[in-house]
This record gives sequence, C-alpha cells and structure tokens, in this order.
Amino acid sequence: MKPRILLVDDDESFREVMRFQLNEEGFEVDTAVDGKAGLAQFQKQPCPLVLTDLKMPKMDGLSLLQEIHKRAPATIVIVITAFGDIETAVTAMKTGAFDFIPKPTSRDHVRMVLQKAVEYIVLKEKVEKYESMRPSETGKIIYQSEVMEKLVNLADRVAASDASVLLRGESGTGKEIVAKRIHLKSERASGPFVPINCAAIPKELLESELFGHVKGAFTGATRDRKGKFQQADGGTIFLDEIGALPADLQPRLLRVLQEQKVDIVGGDKSLEIDLRIISATNRNLEQAIENGSFREDLYFRLNVVPIDLPPLRERQGDIVLLADHFLTKYAKGKPTRLGKELLDALESYSWPGNVRELENACQRLALLSNGDELRAELLPASMTLPAIHAVSGDRELIFKIPAEGISLDELERQIIVAALKKNDFNQSKTARFLRIQRHILLYRIEKYQIAMKKNQETGT
Repeated sequence: MKPRILLVDDDESFREVMRFQLNEEGFEVDTAVDGKAGLAQFQKQPCPLVLTDLKMPKMDGLSLLQEIHKRAPATIVIVITAFGDIETAVTAMKTGAFDFIPKPTSRDHVRMVLQKAVEYIVLKEKVEKYESMRPSETGKIIYQSEVMEKLVNLADRVAASDASVLLRGESGTGKEIVAKRIHLKSERASGPFVPINCAAIPKELLESELFGHVKGAFTGATRDRKGKFQQADGGTIFLDEIGALPADLQPRLLRVLQEQKVDIVGGDKSLEIDLRIISATNRNLEQAIENGSFREDLYFRLNVVPIDLPPLRERQGDIVLLADHFLTKYAKGKPTRLGKELLDALESYSWPGNVRELENACQRLALLSNGDELRAELLPASMTLPAIHAVSGDRELIFKIPAEGISLDELERQIIVAALKKNDFNQSKTARFLRIQRHILLYRIEKYQIAMKKNQETGT
C-alpha cells in the first residue's frame, strides 16, 4: 500500500489535476490551499510524504518544510517550484527537502520522484525494524574484550559445520544470541531458527510442543500440529535450558540426533527431518549425569562442541560498550552521556544477572533521565551501595552487601568459585588458599553444585 500524501498548493486547478494523477498512481491524497493550512492539516493527520509549492501566501513552502521537520524529522518533503526559480529549490534541498519538481510538471517526472521517495520510505522502515530487533534476532554481539573475541571466533568457525553445540553459562549471558549467530553464519541461514525453552513449558505439554501431534492423539488434540523439530526442518533448533528436559523425553531427543527422525505423538510413522541442534544450559550436566537425571549418551551427542559464555563480571571491558548500545536503543534521542560516578558504579557492580540485568538497568536510566547527563542516582540502590571493608589480620577484604540482603551460603559459594578460578581449579591449591582441608573443600563443592573444569588438576 502506497503512503498517504499531503499536497499543498495555492493554485486550485493545479491541485485538482495533481490530486487526480496521484489518485491514479494509487496514493491517498489530502490537500491544503497554503502553507499555514498545510501545517494545520499535517498536525491533524501526519503523513510520511508531503508535496508542497514553494511560493504561497501566509506561509511559503520553505517555512512549511522547516516546521514539518521540527515536528517530524523523518517526513519526506518534495517541493514544487516554477521553472526558472531553481535557486530557491536548491535552498530547499539544503534545508532538508528530499527532491524538487519544476512547474510545469511532467507526469513521468512526478511518477519517478515519488517512486524514489516510496522506495526510500520502505527501505527506511526495513532498517528501523532491523535495528529495533533484539540482538538474539540478528546475531549481533557487542564486545571488545579478548575473552569474547575468542568466543565469537570459535562460534564462527563452528558455524561452518553441522556439529551439535552446547552453550554453557549463567542466565543472562547471551546464549540465545550466540546460537542465533551460529545459525546465521551457517549454510542453514536461509532456513528457520526455532528457539524453545525446555524449562518454561510444563512437562505434560513439552512432548507435543517438541514432537508435534496428530488429531485425536489425546483429549483436546482437535487438529494436527507441527512440533518444533518439524518447524526447524532445514534450519536450526535451539534447545534452551536442556538440563530441564524430562527423563522420558531424553531417549526421543537422542533418536532425533542419531537418526534425524521424529516420532509424532499419536502418529504411526516417523518423519525424516534435516536440522541442526544447538542446546544451552546453566546447570551442571556432569553432576546431573552422576545423579541419574540426565543421560550420558545424550550429553555426549549434544556436547560435540562446548562453548562457555563468561559472566559479565569476567568481561568488564565490555560493560561500558554494552551500556552505550542499550542506552542508544532505549533513549530515543535523549542524551546518553554517562557521568563519572555512573561509569564507576557500572564497572564496579558484580552483575549477577549478567547482560540481561545491564540491559534492564539501561532501560531504567533512559526512562528516568531528564537531563544532559545520566547519573548514578538513577540506578537501584542495591547497585550503588558503598563497598564494605573488613579487616582479616593484615589484609583488607572489599565486597558489597546488597540492600535486600544476601544468603550466607551464596556468599560462601561465590568465594569458593572465585578461589577455584584463581587457582585454575586445582583443588589442593584452592584448599590451601582458603586455609581449609581439602575434604572440606570437596564437601562444599558438592554441596553448592559448583561446576568444575573437566580436565582440572586435582593435586594431592
């Protein structure tokens, strides 16, 4: 459908002829007799395209152009000028006019200029739609840190194959974005990308959601339904929170991986499919295998290429870059300059909710800001609390206690995780570092279900 046009000209006969021609070209047309009336009509019913004469009483076309762009900068304004007054038309172009049409007008010329304007409007809408998409829809990853550069390079290399990928990391680290990037960089990019969160769907519905069902397969199955595997045929399925997959569905997923076949609920034959599986988890699947809640053979099938996503606190060099990205997204033209105290607060905060929490914080900043500079006081109080200093012997410990409180167990868990990482997951060194016996460390690792590196040196 072609956009609506506002035609502004003080020549009644010209208006009528132009209106007739524009209607024949498929445009809906509003008209006004001069610039002042045109501005009133535009304020009453804004439109993406304005066609205006330059020389008119009460308000000329140049003034109308300026007033419209004050109110709606994206509106396309095309000026009409008498032959021989090209200098004024050039001035209008410099002021922001999209193009100009000389009088007497040529219908072919008018058609060509309007076609170019419509193509510009359509292209601009596509660009705006793309830019407004979530990163997970575009595969765009915002980073400058070395750890993320290595991760992105690995993801791009893996994309060329059909190998199953297991993305591991805390909630909010961007696992779906990485999965989408792998899909878009693969030969399956033109096929569908179908995400499903295995933890978000009730167990009794998940089977039908994944595998589909035929009419009459169970009470309420009034028609055939394609499952996510069928929907992803020719493309990629992203199984988020794979650790939550019920035990009785795991053999069926294994069959999909091994044979590329789907058994539809209530169906009497298997369907062949062609898809790639990318899965993700924030759980310790190795421990789930040990306690019997996750199949080891399925784990090996899913974990052909493991990719570990770092928490935001381990990629501090990306925090300000990500904040700039999110603020630009949500500010909608408002100032996004970060004050020094705010920068310090963003960089010193631990971000337990990772990138998702940072995005939410930036949305809050953009909504509450009403000045030239974004300030730390706009953040939740829990993010700007002063550090708590404690003294242990001759050493000073620095950490933050959130306003809403913290579980002592969670604090102990975080300290143990930090100590393990500092000592490259060597359990003996970590025990000495924490000044506890090794069996006590092992007990706490098991108690808090702390994920360990597969090939760590345990020491003696």
